Amino acid sequence: MKGAIVFLSVFIIFLLITLAYQDLPPGRSLYQRLGVPETEYPVLGVPATLLIEAVFNGVVYGVIAWLIFTVSHGMQKKGKRE
Repeated sequence: MKGAIVFLSVFIIFLLITLAYQDLPPGRSLYQRLGVPETEYPVLGVPATLLIEAVFNGVVYGVIAWLIFTVSHGMQKKGKRE
């Protein structure tokens, strides 16, 4: 449960950061690898391409943070048993 909260927190933070700073990797490179044409069509006032890149960044950084949290939490529990 705590891992899901970590993921969602990091996802939202990096989604917002990417909306402010569009050049944050790896969102753009992932989007370009899909081969989908870029569009400026607004979704809730944000260009669709930028919104997709922000979601990619949120997912990537959220998974990384979740993995770090899970591994460190597991190591702490293992250390308390010994």
